Amino acid sequence: MKLELTKKSLIMGILNITPDSFSDGGFFYSTENAIQHAKKLIADGADIIDVGAESTRPNFTPISADEEISRLEKILPAIKNLGVPISIDTYKPEVAEFALQNGASIINDISGKMFDVAKKFSVPIIAMHNQKISGGDIISDIKNFFRKNLRDDLQIIFDVGIGFNKTQEENLTILKNLSKFKNLDGREIPLLLGVSRKSIIGYLTSFDINNRDEATGAICVLAVAQGVNIVRVHNVAMISKMIKIADILRARG
Repeated sequence: MKLELTKKSLIMGILNITPDSFSDGGFFYSTENAIQHAKKLIADGADIIDVGAESTRPNFTPISADEEISRLEKILPAIKNLGVPISIDTYKPEVAEFALQNGASIINDISGKMFDVAKKFSVPIIAMHNQKISGGDIISDIKNFFRKNLRDDLQIIFDVGIGFNKTQEENLTILKNLSKFKNLDGREIPLLLGVSRKSIIGYLTSFDINNRDEATGAICVLAVAQGVNIVRVHNVAMISKMIKIADILRARG
């Protein structure tokens, strides 16, 4: 499988089947609620459903691969034929392999390391920069991560990793400079942005976690204008409309 990234910006709808995710933990933990939410996300305009069975919120409590798989095994068969690709949001190779064998067709990897699994299954992988700054500046660090992991035998979409091992000022610098990540040594880089309802919005405004969708949408529009290919969001209904007009204005879609 290969994602088409040139015709329109893609909306990745978040489906957290966890009891403890930072924004919607427990809402879609039951099988029926998860299935219904997946259907709603698609009806609202999601191009991809991103399924996560372990919270990676700040200071999260890790769970075993077996527990993660047990949460996925009822959900994946029920949503794999809804008409859009399913991505598996995990950093565990055994969980990714289980998901890819049971309906998923994209890996969303916050560890930025599961290239061998993606190669084995011939699927796209989203690889996140999830490291503390190692020297220089955050933009150079992220571009060096991209440079180190570029491959010609895989479709890799890079995630700049907002909120992962970064200060809020580093997050802000990234958001202001997304266009700088699009070109690396003459090569165009596919990008995903995941900023939905995150603490950077609270840092910049007085909005609490339940009132960040409009701000999320504003950031996503600015991201698309800077060349970001995929935005990962909770409120697909609102943000898909915003992205549609952003695509029209930049003649992409």
